[in-house]
Amino acid sequence: MDKKKALLVRILIGFILGSLLGLGLSKWCSSETLSRLMPFIEPFGNVLVSMLKMVVYPIILFSLIYGAASIPLKKSGRVGGLVMLWYFATSVFATVFGVALAWLMNPSVNGAKELASTYMEGANKITTSTAANSFGDFIVGIFQNPFAALADGLFLPIIVFAIAFGLAARCIIDAEGEGASSVRTMITVIDGAQQAMFKLIDWVMLYFPFGVFALSLVNFAQNGTLLFGPYLRIASCVIVGVAAMMFIIYPLAIAIFCRENPLKALRKIRPAMLTAFVTRSSAATLPVSFKSMDDLGVSRSLSSFSLPMGATVNMDGVCVHLPVFVILAANIFGYDLSLSQIAMLCLSIMFASVGAGGIPGGSVFLLFMVLEGMGLQADQVSLVVALALGINPILDMFETSCNVTGDNVCTYIVAKKNGMVDESNLKE
Repeated sequence: MDKKKALLVRILIGFILGSLLGLGLSKWCSSETLSRLMPFIEPFGNVLVSMLKMVVYPIILFSLIYGAASIPLKKSGRVGGLVMLWYFATSVFATVFGVALAWLMNPSVNGAKELASTYMEGANKITTSTAANSFGDFIVGIFQNPFAALADGLFLPIIVFAIAFGLAARCIIDAEGEGASSVRTMITVIDGAQQAMFKLIDWVMLYFPFGVFALSLVNFAQNGTLLFGPYLRIASCVIVGVAAMMFIIYPLAIAIFCRENPLKALRKIRPAMLTAFVTRSSAATLPVSFKSMDDLGVSRSLSSFSLPMGATVNMDGVCVHLPVFVILAANIFGYDLSLSQIAMLCLSIMFASVGAGGIPGGSVFLLFMVLEGMGLQADQVSLVVALALGINPILDMFETSCNVTGDNVCTYIVAKKNGMVDESNLKE
């Protein structure tokens, strides 16, 4: 067994053992015992997420600059357009699919008010803070000091600056004018920095099994029993939808557009899928996604653009997740949604999903926008958001894994269709 397969096996073992032990603790230990025990275990999982975030922002900066500067302008525009078209198409499909599935499965919950009461204070804070953010603030926030954005971990400003900087460098190189030689040297240095970051990822991966064990243990110890309680029907809707996207829709897309057995690509993507599941962060999973695309032979010039962009704007799991709580809200408050309202619901979910931001629990912040668009009163919105907070730590694991799988599959399909997969570099 080679090193990569051995590492994946250790990660899977860590996840299974952590999940089982976490479920056991949640069943046999009191909440007081868990509250005393978890602070000793949580740091071992949190340090993995922190290490991933330590490397992800420099990787995004270096990779996007290098990727934007490496592809001729005409080709970069075409390939970039295809990436965004794929992300848009999968978001549309996931939204329609999510709404249809939620409509068919008709989620409900017993004792909604009592169940939501524990999380009502947090829900009110979310709805208040979300309402304060305007569209103008969002647009202005895209253009910021890149160093401040790096320090604060703001994805969109980093992406916008890096792409613009890389394209500017490419314009100078293509013009072959004054400074072209210096710019080529700079891009070579940036590529060297990128290579060093990937070596750092290799070191981080050595800690992965231990971090995954701790993260899965804490997640399931604190939230695992929710899947078997009053939230069961809600959880089933989301999990069925996400599983269908990951194991039916995405493989079909690879089979149809790449004309190959999709299992080959999915096997390489497994580490990213599992990392997203346990970290609940598309952003933190980016270093692992980059490695997965490298193993598939995908050109770094494409993956360095496509994957960070996908972690920000491509949220297929969110598009499946949000409709469940919208239909749940309609059931709780007796709303009859017309066809035109369902169409508007699909549009609002699809565009709201772009704001999920690749951070843990991002979909809860978007739920406010969608529910308000339905015409719910503020107290009704708070009730549904509070219900979502109760189950979100578990559902977010499935949702994020779907998001990341979609990013990787879309990147691979675009690479395959545009001759950007080096079969000789494909790693078994």
